Amino acid sequence: MTVDELVFFVNGRKVVEKNADPETTLLAYLRRKLGLSGTKLGCGEGGCGACTVMISKFDHFQNKVVHYSVNACLAPICSLHHMAVTTVEGIGSTKTRLHPVQERIAKSHGSQCGFCTPGIVMSMYTLLRNQPTPTIEEIEDAFQGNLCRCTGYRPILQGFRTFSQNGGCCGGNRDNPNCCMNQKKDETLTLSQSLFKPEDFTPLDPSQEPIFPPELLRLKDAPRKQLRFQGERVTWIQASTLQELLDLKAQYPDAKLVVGNTEIGIEMKFKNMLYPMIVCPTWICELTSVEHGPDGITFGAACSLSCMEKVLHDAIAELPDHKTEVFKGVLEQLRWFAGKQIKSVASIGGNIINASPISDLNPVFMASGAKLTLVSKGTRRTVRMDHTFFPGYRRTLLSPEEILFSIEIPYSKEGEFFSAFKQASRREDDIAKVTCGMRVLFKPGTTEVKELSLCYGGMANRTISALKTTQKQLSKSWNEELLQDVCRELAEELRLEPDAPGGMVDFRRTLTLSFFFKFYLTVLQKLGKVNPEDKCGTLDPTFASATLLFQKDPPANVQLFQEVPPGQSEEDMVGRPLPHLAAHMQASGEAVYCDDIPRYENELSLRLVTSTRAHAKILSIDTSEAQKVPGFVCFLSAEDIPGSNVTGLFDDETVFAKDEVTCIGHIIGAVVTDTREHAQRAAQGVKITYEDLPAIITIEDAIKNNSFYKYELQIEKGDLKKGFAEADNVVSGELYLGGQDHFYLETHCTIAVPKGESGEMELFVSTQNTMKTQNFVAKMLGVPANRIVVRVKRMGGGFGGKETRSTVLSTAVALAAHKTGRPVRCMLDRDEDMLITGGRHPFLARYKVGFMKDGKIVALEVDHFSNCGNTRDLSESIMDRALFHMDNTYKIPNIRGTGYLCKTNLASNTAFRGFGGPQAMLIAEYWMSEVAMTCGQPPEKVRRINMYQEGDLTHFNQKLEAFTLPRCWDQCMTSAQYYARRAEVDKFNKENCWKKRGLCIIPTKFGISFSVPFLNQAGALVHVYTDGSVLLTHGGTEMGQGLHTKMVQVASRALKIPISKIYISETSTNTVPNTSPTAASVSADLNGQAIYEACQTILKRLEPFKKKNPNGSWEDWVSAAYLDAVSLSATGFYKTPNLGYDPKTNSGNPFHYFSYGVACSEVEIDCLTGDHKNLRTDIVMDVGTSLNPAIDIGQVEGAFVQGLGLFTMEELHYSPEGSLHTRGPSTYKIPAFGSIPTEFRVSLLRDCPNKRAIYASKAVGEPPLFLAASIFFAIKDAIGAARAQRSDYNTKQLFRLDSPATPEKIRNACGDQFTTLCVTGTPENCKPWSLRV
Repeated sequence: MTVDELVFFVNGRKVVEKNADPETTLLAYLRRKLGLSGTKLGCGEGGCGACTVMISKFDHFQNKVVHYSVNACLAPICSLHHMAVTTVEGIGSTKTRLHPVQERIAKSHGSQCGFCTPGIVMSMYTLLRNQPTPTIEEIEDAFQGNLCRCTGYRPILQGFRTFSQNGGCCGGNRDNPNCCMNQKKDETLTLSQSLFKPEDFTPLDPSQEPIFPPELLRLKDAPRKQLRFQGERVTWIQASTLQELLDLKAQYPDAKLVVGNTEIGIEMKFKNMLYPMIVCPTWICELTSVEHGPDGITFGAACSLSCMEKVLHDAIAELPDHKTEVFKGVLEQLRWFAGKQIKSVASIGGNIINASPISDLNPVFMASGAKLTLVSKGTRRTVRMDHTFFPGYRRTLLSPEEILFSIEIPYSKEGEFFSAFKQASRREDDIAKVTCGMRVLFKPGTTEVKELSLCYGGMANRTISALKTTQKQLSKSWNEELLQDVCRELAEELRLEPDAPGGMVDFRRTLTLSFFFKFYLTVLQKLGKVNPEDKCGTLDPTFASATLLFQKDPPANVQLFQEVPPGQSEEDMVGRPLPHLAAHMQASGEAVYCDDIPRYENELSLRLVTSTRAHAKILSIDTSEAQKVPGFVCFLSAEDIPGSNVTGLFDDETVFAKDEVTCIGHIIGAVVTDTREHAQRAAQGVKITYEDLPAIITIEDAIKNNSFYKYELQIEKGDLKKGFAEADNVVSGELYLGGQDHFYLETHCTIAVPKGESGEMELFVSTQNTMKTQNFVAKMLGVPANRIVVRVKRMGGGFGGKETRSTVLSTAVALAAHKTGRPVRCMLDRDEDMLITGGRHPFLARYKVGFMKDGKIVALEVDHFSNCGNTRDLSESIMDRALFHMDNTYKIPNIRGTGYLCKTNLASNTAFRGFGGPQAMLIAEYWMSEVAMTCGQPPEKVRRINMYQEGDLTHFNQKLEAFTLPRCWDQCMTSAQYYARRAEVDKFNKENCWKKRGLCIIPTKFGISFSVPFLNQAGALVHVYTDGSVLLTHGGTEMGQGLHTKMVQVASRALKIPISKIYISETSTNTVPNTSPTAASVSADLNGQAIYEACQTILKRLEPFKKKNPNGSWEDWVSAAYLDAVSLSATGFYKTPNLGYDPKTNSGNPFHYFSYGVACSEVEIDCLTGDHKNLRTDIVMDVGTSLNPAIDIGQVEGAFVQGLGLFTMEELHYSPEGSLHTRGPSTYKIPAFGSIPTEFRVSLLRDCPNKRAIYASKAVGEPPLFLAASIFFAIKDAIGAARAQRSDYNTKQLFRLDSPATPEKIRNACGDQFTTLCVTGTPENCKPWSLRV
């Protein structure tokens, strides 16, 4: 067979690929073949946007060049023939000039770790190429397919808003409540709001953009001929005519038709499917055309979803309202369908034929009675999409040689109404739990039902129509009686088994009724407008808001911080909002992350082989299939280890499991091959046989089987028995908090390079812990630590997930490099990373609290159980911190806190921002909210009367000094206008039956120090070169938190030289040894102080030369010192003084000081669907005297949004066998751009210097995360309002709400007539789809 050449352009350069493999993605090609590493791999499934690039092509249908964004991780290179690709490197660089998009995200502090930045830049760039002055809505919409884990999104939106026609400064528009002119001025103290100056930005000049390659323009009218590309396992044929396509389908009935590859690509990568023949129909004009006919609009099956969206949008604008009911339903589903990157390539036909049981569009097409035209060689038929179209799971009516040719979406008629609904965990880019299309047609001039169609996704193994229910409603009037009847019938017809895949059975069943109720109300509302005198039911005004579709106001925000004191030298950058020093390189794709290091000549790829059983004996390992994969080099197991297989912080882990596995994802071995793709295939080829052993999965299992790690700490103070005896009232209960995945955008990555002599090896690792990485590798290889060098340039996020668990990968990669004698690289895929590396510990608390009538707490007892997984890792220290924070900010005279570490067969859980603190503080606020409810007192009053005061002793007897919390509280109450808004919320709740608002204010106190005293140490190394430049090295690693930037600021002030003279290259074990992990929020404190010490040494040595030449420059003094043979290199060292807690006597100081903060949040919930939106959050945070307000505010917002994910959204699902269901962004939802509070106000407390840290600053990384609990308790407040109104449904005043407060938990807690119809009993022996671990 002849094979064609693939021709496309990248950043204006022509690429001709003679051996295009259909399995190669654009991302792999850009990074490996072209060396363009700016485009990143974040998830591999099109869910995070890190790989976003712009594609340009000549569109024959529109007769112009079109630009659209795509996910390079899904786009096969074979689909790019005669197209132009633009990557982040192609629009600007720090070497030439930055594009305004790159400049603005950098200067507005929108890039922290920077791993997601190139993708976000390219989404914005594509928008501007299509729309040079976009609206704020268009900007937000452009980011639906992009995720960021660091920033909390606000600075990105604020920076990019300066491109919009209605963004930037409002010009003193006094109606705007967030106008900077309306803020109260305090003359005595300069409070600044601007973290950046928009007037300094380079203006956007659309005429300067790169042109579409002229060669491709010349080819636009050339006749297209069929193309064939042959890979190792897959053939790709680009058909050029319909006849060709039908011939191919007749010849290869099993061939897959691929347009956007947004489903097939994922199946081949993650589900190990293989499709040897792929046919691409995108060149066939009949399949991409759009026709406006007499009955509706017909779309060719290969039209993209974006194309359909635009055509329907235009139709709605032009046609009369009654004709466009169905179109509006389709658009409502497309609005939240996916990001632009998916919608611009995914086809309508692919979406239908994929036959997903939870498709957003198929229920809409089915309910509308859309017509599908099916063709094959010699036949053509038209069928209506009805309940027969999907005969079973992922099956359709098509015969193997048929293709879907087109779909006609009908115009609606007079008297016909249509709605579409969807409920998911997150609004943007999320898979529905339940989705539906609903249509009713009335007999002319009446409200009698002529036709009724209710179609659902997510309620069976295919899209279904509720035929039994709808048949019974014909000729009935649209009134309360019909509503009751439909709900009763639906509850009966749409049953789910208790073990149904996807779980959430009661929630999903309730949604089917809730959606119909919304439809019923919407139709009533529309009928009322048309014909108010009719016999239909009337709409209760308090029900009206239930019909409103989700609307989001444009974001508004205020960031307040204290300006530097007048007279501070211009060169002294401490206290100024300096952008992250690498931000410009991150925005241009030039910043180098571990996997961006160019490939070595003879480099190999490694892939881990992991257990598929939670607890089992390994009987045999068969690698014969793996060895057949091309490029296979070797399989590694415990037998290959030259040193010790024992590893882990407490020597309770192995590098490779030997005889027994103790969790799914336990590493058994690794395969080494020539490429990443071959490694994946080889790993799948390794066959392991097991003998299962009993497994313990959940906390309850562990308690029942007494499966605990030995743990001693119990904190007790006062007399508990006496306290409970004196209490007026006692409340006890239980609370469960789910775990959380770190979801750093850059997964774990290691490159190991053997040096060939004396056992030397160099490792480039994405880790927060260079010392343990070095020690564990040395121990495994059986060499001294001085032979191993570990280097970290930067990480794409860490959050604690790379503190210890990075070593499970780096040790294995080092072994492979040792065994083969060649460099070896491995970057985990997202699904492997989530499976293997563990996350935040789930907690179960059993509490009992005694209090007086006014809410004053007198006694508290809490048992904390954490699910630690299969090794100890950091679980003890995490429980220590939890017990130290079980009081949050409240003085409790009689208290006992106990911790239990549950030993289970899950991947070991580990450090995560907050480190046990957020779990314990949520438990504290939970019982506090119950106390307030029981006393009938306002919760803010009960919190205030229990709050510590200056000089009080905590429950572990540490004295609270410089206790700024009351100031934070009062300032937050005032700036949030708490009492006025409380009254507004109550008014709203009276006027709205099915939407409720909640408001809550929550404080936090967070202890700063490693709880293990010896870790509170740091070293620094300062080199001054003869040209006056300074190379700075310290023990901390950069993961986006701005540590290097702050350290340069510290050195700049200490040495009194501008920051331009100081550089930090990387963190490495051969410059600063024995470093503590970059964790516990203390890295700026410890390393800053060490740097300060080193700088003082240098200054002391330069003193004589300064005296000799007082008017000389820095360079003069340095040069003079060198000529006098004075050392210009110095080390610095610091350890935190007076630390050490004694559990036996409950005395001593575990912490150096505390950070404080308060947040007030308001939310609105939809009682029918469990959806919620975050309306406003005000935060006041004490960060001491900020070293860098831009970085500190970035940390506050980023931590808050991560906490918002923890408490309301991010849910890990495990099967009863201990297998993780949620292994990527499609199933595990972190907050997106639209999740953040519409109004987001952050204020750094002023005048609160902290004498215990460098330049009076304070730690900021972890403390703000818990403040997101204000959202959780605002949701609980709103649910309380809903329950109070529906007391006839057996709703008790105290109700349990576990974390996270997902739509399922919110909906189920709002008891009403719909939930009572949908209770599914669980039989004794039923195995649920997922367990609460």
